Parts: sequence; C-alpha cells; structure tokens
Amino acid sequence: MKSIQELTQYFEDVGANEVPHTRKSYLAHAVAVYRDLKEWGCREEFARVGLFHSMYGTEQFQLFTLPLERRFEVQDMIGEEPERIAWLNCAIERRHFDQEVLKSSGPYHILDRFTGELVEVSDDDFEALCLVHLCDWAEQVARSNIWDYRREAMANLARRVGGTGLARHTEIMTKAPAQEWFDEYVFPPVGVR
Repeated sequence: MKSIQELTQYFEDVGANEVPHTRKSYLAHAVAVYRDLKEWGCREEFARVGLFHSMYGTEQFQLFTLPLERRFEVQDMIGEEPERIAWLNCAIERRHFDQEVLKSSGPYHILDRFTGELVEVSDDDFEALCLVHLCDWAEQVARSNIWDYRREAMANLARRVGGTGLARHTEIMTKAPAQEWFDEYVFPPVGVR
C-alpha cells in the first residue's frame, strides 16, 4: 500500500497540488476530506477515496481534471474499489444524484456527466458515494460560504448517511445563515432555463 506521502506526491507530479479550492489549495482540501473520513470511522483503504474524490473534476470543480484515460494510475495507487467511488463522485450529475438519494432501495443509477448515460451502481457503492459526497461538502461548506447550494439535498443526504455524517451536518447547519435564492438560481425547476 502506498504511503500518504506517496499519494500526495502524485498531486505535485500531475500539477494539482497548488490549484486553488475553496480558499485553500486543492491538495489541502483533498487531505482534509481524507482525514475527515478517517474521523468519521472509515478504514484507511476507504478514506483514501477522500484524497481523490474530485481528481477527474466534478460538476462544480473544474480547476483541475485528470484525464479519464489516466484512471489506471489512481487505481494502481489506491485500488479499484476506492478509485471507482472517487470516479463516481466526479461523474455524477448532481441533480439526478439528489433524486436517487431519496430512493429507499436500489437499483441505483448515476447520470454520468462525462457520457450522458445512466450507469447502474451497486447498493454498497451508492452508500459509499453518499458518504464521500457528504464528507466533501462538510469539509468546505463553511469556508466556501455557499450554504444554500443544494441545501435540502444535503439534508436528505445527511439523513441517509446517518451517524457521524448526520451529526456533522447538524453541527454545520446550526451556523448557517437563512436559506436564500441560490438553489433556484443554480438548479431552476425542470423545463425552466
């Protein structure tokens, strides 16, 4: 298993270490998500997803995107299962994901923003994706000051994850200002553009 130092060196090797991300570096954010996953009780192998959770870019984060043709490099470093969860977090079209979170049972699907196709996701992978996605949000929401972005969706996600994730969400939201117009501006109702 690669050391954390070797994994963070990869960020420097691909030019991602100093990329800005929510008032800190992208690497600092990635390391913080990794540490938070460990604090939330995740085993080391799974927590490493946190380091690479947005390595291929996400719907919102596009300042660094490792080409998908290089997924094998991340798989070699952290394993196929953790890399798959990291890729899912990058690939999801969030509006569709937010609807899947509301389902009480599978089959679950993500709308792959890279291909536009629906991809079936196992129950275990979907639950892991939910945990990583919530942890990523929790690590940056106060610093980025985007409290209202997907506010209801994040509450639904926290309830689904439960445990430490729900407790962390509750703690964070006690400091949040009142909801404003942001969700409707970013995600207008279907059919409205």
